[in-house]
Amino acid sequence: MDDESKRRRRRRRRSIIIETMSFMKGKDMLSRTRKLVKGCAIPEPLWLKAMEQSPPATFPRVEGKIQTITLPEDVYVKKFYKKYPDSKYHDPIKFCAFDPPPSRIYGLRVLELKEQGVSEEQALAVADMEYLAEKKAKKKAYTRLKQIARLQGTRLPPNPYPSPIKEIQAEERKYVRDRFNNPKILEIVKQQKAEAMQRFRGNDW
Repeated sequence: MDDESKRRRRRRRRSIIIETMSFMKGKDMLSRTRKLVKGCAIPEPLWLKAMEQSPPATFPRVEGKIQTITLPEDVYVKKFYKKYPDSKYHDPIKFCAFDPPPSRIYGLRVLELKEQGVSEEQALAVADMEYLAEKKAKKKAYTRLKQIARLQGTRLPPNPYPSPIKEIQAEERKYVRDRFNNPKILEIVKQQKAEAMQRFRGNDW
């Protein structure tokens, strides 16, 4: 057998191995390769014996659609958002944070009361009352802080319990102001004005 035929045979073997690996992507590669070698579909790869001695780890597969992760208090979180839609602007994802959103506190409180033997209606009523009382206390505390600042003649302190809408507006305010001072944005506006003037002059002709 000459060198050229050997090279062709090697290329053919490599192409078969590559096609086999791409065909078996995401499947049990070891068992499929054994079947193909046993059926004389492909020559035995060099890595087959090494893989048989130390087979790769196999992981269980999910059959069907992946289920959505749900928590026990999610039912009451949805009820909370229906009753208090303004609270949707609180971050509902940080349920493991140090300061969980009011909806998560509400749902956990209802579950806690139900575990103590309280009915669901009474648990919801108690959780509603506690949420509104806490909201009122925060508002009253900030009003008192403003009164103290006015009496002392000092600057009004920032609200320690701002509404989520005002927090979002405060974050966006710097970007709104930036469009009047950022040189890159001013350059883009200048180019757009020049293009608009060219189109306007072209229409006159």
